[in-house]
Amino acid sequence: MGRATFGALVGVLLVWAGFATAQERAWVQVEAHPTLAEAEVRARAYAAAFPDVEGYRLGSRWYGVALGPYSREGAAARLSELKRENLIPRDSFLSDGTSFRDRFWPVSGGGPAPGPGTTPAPDAVADPVPGQGFMPMDQFVAVPVNETPAEARRSEGLLSPEEREDLQRALAFEGFYAAGIDGAFGPGTRNAMAAWQTALGYEATGILTTRQRVLLVANWQADLAEYGFQTVTEAESGIEISLPLGLVGFDHYEPPFVHFNSKITDGMRVILISQPGDRATLYGLFDILQTLAIFPPEGERARNERSFQINAADATIASYAHAELAQGLIKGYILVWPIADADRASRVLAEMKTSFRPYGNRALDPGMVAMTEAARRGLLSGLEVRRPKLSRSGFYIDGTGRVLTTVEAVADCGRVTLDGVTEARVTLADPASGLALLTPLTALSPMAVAGLQTAPDRIGAVVADAGYSYGDTLPAPVMTYGTLDDITGLEGETDLKRLGVRTLPEDAGGPVIDGTGAVLGMLRPRDTGGARVLPEGVAFATASAVIAAVLGRAGIQITEAPASGALAPEDLTRRAMGMTVLVSCWN
Repeated sequence: MGRATFGALVGVLLVWAGFATAQERAWVQVEAHPTLAEAEVRARAYAAAFPDVEGYRLGSRWYGVALGPYSREGAAARLSELKRENLIPRDSFLSDGTSFRDRFWPVSGGGPAPGPGTTPAPDAVADPVPGQGFMPMDQFVAVPVNETPAEARRSEGLLSPEEREDLQRALAFEGFYAAGIDGAFGPGTRNAMAAWQTALGYEATGILTTRQRVLLVANWQADLAEYGFQTVTEAESGIEISLPLGLVGFDHYEPPFVHFNSKITDGMRVILISQPGDRATLYGLFDILQTLAIFPPEGERARNERSFQINAADATIASYAHAELAQGLIKGYILVWPIADADRASRVLAEMKTSFRPYGNRALDPGMVAMTEAARRGLLSGLEVRRPKLSRSGFYIDGTGRVLTTVEAVADCGRVTLDGVTEARVTLADPASGLALLTPLTALSPMAVAGLQTAPDRIGAVVADAGYSYGDTLPAPVMTYGTLDDITGLEGETDLKRLGVRTLPEDAGGPVIDGTGAVLGMLRPRDTGGARVLPEGVAFATASAVIAAVLGRAGIQITEAPASGALAPEDLTRRAMGMTVLVSCWN
């Protein structure tokens, strides 16, 4: 139901006016809509399945659909039964009817009397004994329901600091409050109270009456019980946090993570973060997490010198991460949930945010569990890394970090990255030559820039292709040596050079260099769709003269390789690797 159905999942029944000796009445409110037309459609749909559907205009100008009325005990049992069988939305809640105004369903005649909100009466409700918390209903002292704002503020002044903080926690859990839990009722808390009042159909005064405070906190406590929230004091990681142990359970340690996996198929997951480190470690963790499949590329990212947050979502999954650095230790948490479970996840996340507390001087020890080197690499700890749709190679052509690659590498990409990190945009694509130019969104400082060959070609000379043959599996490009077999294609094409070298698909787009380090061409993708299949060891490069002509027409200054002798093998390798880039295409 989302925002249209309002906060609480489970409510408490408050005593009704004029029924001192009769059973109290309560409803299960299942939905609310901003227009009468929408509400009537939904009421009609519910009436096809339930015999006791009622619809009322709410004080907030919304229209509510409810089941009932029942006795207090009957309503609680009915709510639990219908939610357990998934017959009503999970954020349905109990209502005492005080927000109900004119009834719009059933449409005419034969139904129950108009809602109780049409004739306000001097109801009574349980009032918590000052300083003793929000107690069970049978231990409360009756006070008038219709407190004025001044009376409500006076009764509010009797609350203990813990009770005031509980109100803020309850408002945060329901999605109305996002500031600190300090018990101080400033503008943020008052606005949250007013928003909660509006959502439930009360007058938005920003000061909760005794009745409203009882309803808010009791609903929150019932939610905590349903989700199985418990304070987890995780001694190994040095983290204290409230977790929904009815939904997740401890699974395993894999430093720097503590995994709490879902108890149901495709449910939410919690991961605690704990490791020693400094600012560089924090920044590295921030970058690493964004390569994981649990963090979609869409969404907000924020990082400062002491902490970071990631709030990511796509059409199927959402995730939130927070980590902070203090006294040489990094502590934090991650919540991952299916997008269809957003309402429940918002409540879980609110509780985690307000309860998270690093403590002590302990963090997870990387040696506490046996792990393979592959699992340890990058601290990914068994989490699935998000993979690009396609990986190819490219090379730097100027000092700002612009990269030349093949058009195949950037076709139909949602986004493009350089070396898996830097976002880039396609600023030139020339299908005729097969060349594409990428411009990084943030300027880079390459270790080496391609110098295009100007000396005459020498057939039979040793050449080398530099490319990310295995994508991001290896941290650096691979050098593959071969020969320059011809300066034209098989049918005499002057824009191609034929090579005798064995390559892999990911090598395409990389530079082909001679012994002096000059770039004589760009490796083209193998043609696998034609009628002819070339033998292994035959490859083609787009000639350096073509590269110069295409870039020149685009007004891009090229660098020519200086005349020089052959480089030492180690110098040639250093130059080739310094200019070669991993180009990744993402959905």
